[in-house]
Amino acid sequence: QDYYGKELQKSEDLKTNACVTSARPLSKAVRDALERVHEEVVARYYGCGLVIPECLASCRILDLGSGSGRDCYLLSQLVGEQGHVTGIDMTEGQVRRGAGASPRPPSIPPPSFPSSSQVEVAKKHIAYHMDKFGYQKPNVEFLQGYMEKLGDAGLADESYDIVISNCVINLAPDKRAVLREAYRVLKPGGEMYFSDVYASQRLSEAVRKHRVLWGECLAGALYWRDLYSIAEEVGFSPPCLVTASPISIGDKELESIIGDCRFVSATFRLFKVPGSSRAGPGQVIYNGGIMGHEQELVFDANFTFKEGEVVDVDAEMAAILRSSRFAEEFLIRAVGANAAAPQGCC
Repeated sequence: QDYYGKELQKSEDLKTNACVTSARPLSKAVRDALERVHEEVVARYYGCGLVIPECLASCRILDLGSGSGRDCYLLSQLVGEQGHVTGIDMTEGQVRRGAGASPRPPSIPPPSFPSSSQVEVAKKHIAYHMDKFGYQKPNVEFLQGYMEKLGDAGLADESYDIVISNCVINLAPDKRAVLREAYRVLKPGGEMYFSDVYASQRLSEAVRKHRVLWGECLAGALYWRDLYSIAEEVGFSPPCLVTASPISIGDKELESIIGDCRFVSATFRLFKVPGSSRAGPGQVIYNGGIMGHEQELVFDANFTFKEGEVVDVDAEMAAILRSSRFAEEFLIRAVGANAAAPQGCC
C-alpha cells in the first residue's frame, strides 16, 4: 500500500520493466472499449496493461487486484449487459500497474485528481460508464478485500466463469491461498487467465525481504516450476502458457542483490476441469464463431486453431475445450490414444 500509494508517482519511478511489458496486439473491439473508459479511471490505472481472454459474452468475471477499475469497465462492455464483472482490491493509493502495455509517454503528463482510494475511484464512476455503455443497470461492482480471502468479501463457491489477474499475485505472500480461492469461486469448466512474474530459481532470503524488490514485483515472484505444482495441488489443469517476455532490471544495485536469477513476465491460463469431462485425446475443429477471432484462435503458445481446420489435441486440451465456455465453438471428436498430438498445453 505504501509503495504504490506514496513512493511511485509516475512510471519513470519504476526500476524494472516487470509490469510494463508488451502483450499481444489488441483487437479493434478492445481498443474501442478502452477509449470509452473515464479519464480518471485510466489515469489511476497508470502504466497498466490488459489481461483479456476470448469468448466473453454474458460471462461473470472476477478481477483480482482491480485497482481503479479500468479492466473491469473494459470487460463490462465485452461481457455485455447480461454479463457481470466484480473487481476486488486492497490498495489505497494513487498508482496501479500490471503486466501488459507501455505506460503513458513521458511528454504527456497524467491528469491531476483529488486523492482517494482505488476502490473509491472505481465506484465513483459506475453511473458514468453505465450511461456511456447504454446499460439500464450496472453490471459491475467493486469490493475492498484480499484475494487470499475472497470469502470474507462474500464471494460464493462456483459463482464466476472467469477469474483474471494482472501482475498482482506476486504481491501476495501466500500464492497457494490465492489459487485455492480462485478455484473455489470458479464454476466447473471455469478459467483463471492471469499475468504474473516468475523466477528461474527459488529466491534467496535477501531478495525475498527486499522492500523495493517486492514493490517492483520481483521479490514475490514464484519459481516457475512451483506454479505447476501449486496448480495441480489446488485442482487446476496443467498451466497453459499464452505469452512470455524477459524482464530487464536496469538498476545496478538491484542487479547485484538478484545475482544470476532471471525473471520473466508470463500469461497463463488454468482451467477447472470436472472429472466427467476427462477422456482420451481428440480431434477438434474451430467454427470461427468468436468475435475478433473469426479466422483463427491463438489459444496458447502450443495451440492455434484455424477456422475449419482439423487439429489433433491431447486428452488435457480435449477436456478443457469440452468442459469450458469454448465448447460451443468447437466440434470435438474422440480418437484413439495413438492419434494424440505429441505436445500438451504445457
